[in-house]
Amino acid sequence: MTKYPVLSAREIISGLKRIGFEIVKQKGSHIKLSRRVADRKIVTIVPNHKTVMPGTLKGILELAEVELEEFIGNL
Repeated sequence: MTKYPVLSAREIISGLKRIGFEIVKQKGSHIKLSRRVADRKIVTIVPNHKTVMPGTLKGILELAEVELEEFIGNL
């Protein structure tokens, strides 16, 4: 199993955009992204920090319903 890397918010958002997410809005230091899959909308939140810790990245990807390997392949 691949370990969750320490990335910046910019890198995470870039990877999510390649998977099909779009930025919906930003409130303070949190950026909301979403994408449509079939007939439902999937939403995730990325904190706009210079470094996002592995546990936070895991939560972001769980909300986004994206596997770590798929995400890393799109960085």
